Amino acid sequence: MLPIPEKKAARERPENLAEGIYQQLKEDIFEFRLLPGDRFSEGDVAKRLAVSRTPVRQALYHLEREGYLEVHFRSGWQVRPFDFARFEELYDLRIVLELASVRHLCGLEVELAGHLEHLVNIWLVEEGQRLQDGRAVSRLDEEFHCALVAATGNREMARVHREVTEQIRIIRRLDFTQSPRVSATYEEHGDILDAILQRRGEQACQLLRAHIEVSKAEVRKITLHMLHSARQRLAMKVVGGG
Repeated sequence: MLPIPEKKAARERPENLAEGIYQQLKEDIFEFRLLPGDRFSEGDVAKRLAVSRTPVRQALYHLEREGYLEVHFRSGWQVRPFDFARFEELYDLRIVLELASVRHLCGLEVELAGHLEHLVNIWLVEEGQRLQDGRAVSRLDEEFHCALVAATGNREMARVHREVTEQIRIIRRLDFTQSPRVSATYEEHGDILDAILQRRGEQACQLLRAHIEVSKAEVRKITLHMLHSARQRLAMKVVGGG
């Protein structure tokens, strides 16, 4: 966790400073610099980032609302422990919403190619045009699935789907830390889109379900590995006195 330069912190507007702290802490959680179950106080964060407690408190409550932190009376803050049962439930809800969206799209009496043109331009491209940066593809992947739901025109479904997407982002993005999964995502998204455009609804649903299930299994495996590695590094640091 890097400190925010004193002069920069001094001239930042309070809301901008709180946003910067929020982004820093969120990145620390995503990169396992703050591990699930870790406890700390507002004062700890303020000291590390060389800022006052007020913007720190605003940032921490923002992260609590998003489900990344828990606050405990008299004992400070804690990074929310991983609950894989909860993630399974969120993935199941995501699958229900996306399958319903695909069936709806395949039943629309509109020209689907124009309706989904922005997705076609991203995913149905030659191999040489594909992005290789995992973070960029992770963002595009999230947008792909959100766009399928949004394309139905059902704003409540889209809202709930966005909320689910936000809650699983911490582990879902790990699927794109491996090059084979980046390539597979292009192939799988392309096949799903092609089936939708051909109005092969059941095939599109089968492909979509398989795509999400494989991703879920991969991120669970990677998450467990990264947690183990992070705890080993921490143990070695403690033993070495670093």
